[in-house]
Amino acid sequence: MKFNKLVLILLFCTFFFTLMACENRPNFAELCEEHTKICQEFQEDTWCKRERVEVGFANLADKNDANDSNKYQQLIAYEGYEKCMLHASKIEHIKLKVKKTIRIDNVVKARVKIKALALATQNSEHPDLLFFHWSRYLNEHSLNKFIALEGSELLEKPNRQINLASYYAKHDITKTLNLLYHALELYPSDAAIDTEIFQSLASIFAHKKEHKQAYIWSKILYLYSPKDSNISHETFVSYFKGNNLNTEFLDRVAKKTLNNIIEGEFKAPRT
Repeated sequence: MKFNKLVLILLFCTFFFTLMACENRPNFAELCEEHTKICQEFQEDTWCKRERVEVGFANLADKNDANDSNKYQQLIAYEGYEKCMLHASKIEHIKLKVKKTIRIDNVVKARVKIKALALATQNSEHPDLLFFHWSRYLNEHSLNKFIALEGSELLEKPNRQINLASYYAKHDITKTLNLLYHALELYPSDAAIDTEIFQSLASIFAHKKEHKQAYIWSKILYLYSPKDSNISHETFVSYFKGNNLNTEFLDRVAKKTLNNIIEGEFKAPRT
C-alpha cells in the first residue's frame, strides 16, 4: 500500500467549499481590479493558471477574515502552485528562455510564502494545521495534539479522518480501514470524493489478499474517476482470471456502493 502517499493527503478545499466554485465572490478578473497586489504576487505565465487563481482567492479570504482555517487554505493553495510551477520550470521554452527564469522565480516566491505561513502557524491548535506541521515538518508536538483530538467532534470531517488513517496506516490496518470507511460516511450527498480513499482501500485489500474487496474498490475508483485510475479494462479481466472472481456480481456491488457514497448514504461495513 502507498502509505507514504496517504500520509500527505490533505483535501484541497473540498466538501463545502471549493476555490473554483463559490457563488458569493467576484471572478478572478474582478478580484485583480479590486486587489491588484494579490494578483501581482507572481509573474503571469501560461502554466498553472488555475493554481494561481486558487492562491489569489485564498489570499483574499484571509485578507477579509484572517484566521487559522484560512491560513491553512493559503498553505495548501501555495503548495499546489509551487508544485505545478516547479514542473513547468523544468520544461524548456524553445523560443523564450526567459520563461524558465520567470517560473523559477515564481517557485522561489511560493516557497518563501509557504515558509512564512508555516512559521506563523506552528503553534496553532487548528486540526488541519496540526496535521500539516506533522506531515510536512515531522513536528511530533503537533502530531500528539492532533491524535489527542481523536473521537472528538473536531475530527468529524472526511479529510481529518483520512489524516488519522494516514497516521495509523503503518500501525493498525483494521483501524485504518475503519477511519477510511468513516470518512466516506461523513460525505454529504453529491460532494467531491477524495479518490485517494478508494485507492487506499483497494491497496489495503490487495495487500491482505482479499481479492473480492480489492476488486470492488478498484472498480469504484474506475467508475468514479477513470482519469485517477491506472486500471484498464484489461487489468480487471486479468485480475478476474487470476483470482476466479464473479465479476458480474462484484460489479453490481461496486455500483451500488458508489451510489450510496455519492448520495451520502454509505454505511461502513464491519471489519
